[in-house]
Amino acid sequence: MTIDWPSFTPFAALAGGVLIGAASALYLLISGRIAGITGILAGPLQALALRRPLAPLRPQLLFVVGLLAAPLAWRLFAPLPEATLAAGPGVLVAAGLLVGVGTRLGNGCTSGHSVCGLARLSLRSLANVLVFMAAGFATVYVVRHVLGG
Repeated sequence: MTIDWPSFTPFAALAGGVLIGAASALYLLISGRIAGITGILAGPLQALALRRPLAPLRPQLLFVVGLLAAPLAWRLFAPLPEATLAAGPGVLVAAGLLVGVGTRLGNGCTSGHSVCGLARLSLRSLANVLVFMAAGFATVYVVRHVLGG
């Protein structure tokens, strides 16, 4: 394994981690809910689909606005990293569907379980994190070493 040292940004990574932790803690204090993106997005999407009022979902909506505004704010200080996709539309759709199934089976997503659940010492979150990390490792191994990608 080779590390790309010129691209290694420990201070930016530390700042990002601090901001994620602070946002998660603040969201928990304000709304009393875990800052898992699956749950945060599910509420407003269900309200729109069922034509319910969005006012009770204000903390969730503000969190989503913050997620969308963050790259715009970043552009004030530095250029955004270039995004590259090495997969076609079919693979992206299949991956999205698998992620959706996984979040339903695990009762939450990586952000909810790893950032918030582990911080609360949740055994369910620990089990979920171990399973999705192992699945990620296995997937990378199969794609790179078995399929030759």
